[in-house]
Amino acid sequence: MKKRFRPGEFLIERSIQGVAFISLLFICLIFVFVFREAVPLFTGKADVVTAHEEVGAAETYGEDASAPLPQAQQELEQKHVPFRAAALTAKDWQPVSLEPKYGLWPLLVGSLKVTFIALLLAGPIGIFAALYTSTFAPKWAREGMKPVIEILAGFPSVVVGFFALVVLASILQNLFGFQYRLNAFTGGVAMALAVVPIVYTVSEDALAAVPKALTEASLALGATRWETALFIVLPAATPGIFAAMILGFGRAFGETMIVLMATGNAALLTPSLTDPVRTLSATIGAEMAEVVFGDIHYRVLFFIGALLFIISFSLNAIAEFFVRHRLMKRFKGA
Repeated sequence: MKKRFRPGEFLIERSIQGVAFISLLFICLIFVFVFREAVPLFTGKADVVTAHEEVGAAETYGEDASAPLPQAQQELEQKHVPFRAAALTAKDWQPVSLEPKYGLWPLLVGSLKVTFIALLLAGPIGIFAALYTSTFAPKWAREGMKPVIEILAGFPSVVVGFFALVVLASILQNLFGFQYRLNAFTGGVAMALAVVPIVYTVSEDALAAVPKALTEASLALGATRWETALFIVLPAATPGIFAAMILGFGRAFGETMIVLMATGNAALLTPSLTDPVRTLSATIGAEMAEVVFGDIHYRVLFFIGALLFIISFSLNAIAEFFVRHRLMKRFKGA
């Protein structure tokens, strides 16, 4: 039977396709732009801006701008700082100095600290909240709890960061006696507020998708509701829960404003979770507006952005292809 042509339906379908294509195009263009700005860092084409070029445009405060500079000042201002890719693996991040250091290890370790603290807090809270909502909560409670938790995902991150800066940091310092008011633990707790809705939403969908036959069979064999939820429903939804944790990791790893306001922004490479840290994303947010266009510092910040792109894309690819396809088939017996 030939399908009847409907102009309204045709326009809606083409509009949706156009929006999807434009979104994909913008994402690809962002990828190209970020990687294009970072590639000269490794090809030897990155511009090294000397202090003499910057001083030439500075104010003289009544002095003769054309007067020759002292010999010592000329040597200092004309000093070039060559860049080597191995500098990215150093243990210090000091991009503004006579000998700039662009070591990414303090930034990477700081990002991992905040991310794992956030997942340790948000993971159990989000998963068990989803388990209660999908298994035990009455209909009226489920209809109220789920929208309220999901609304938290719509809070601007700057609001969460401001709350952590003003309120949460003082509470945690008074409670645990931290030496530093802003540290990795405070940033991780604040980040957990942003990760909980993602973990909860994806986990709740995975738990709700478990076949009712499994639950009914467990109850018919004499298991209690808690035993059924913990030993039947929860293991059956493991692929979806694992995907929720991966997406939560990506959300926490790439967050900017919360960690920029709540972690202290000190690039320290220490094992302590109560020391100030600086993350990869916070470094871009704090320093990009102050760098010289085209110099090494500028390229390194774009390389950090490219690195965040790669990590986020890899995590989403793992969650989509490996977890949802392979693990779901294995648990379904395919």
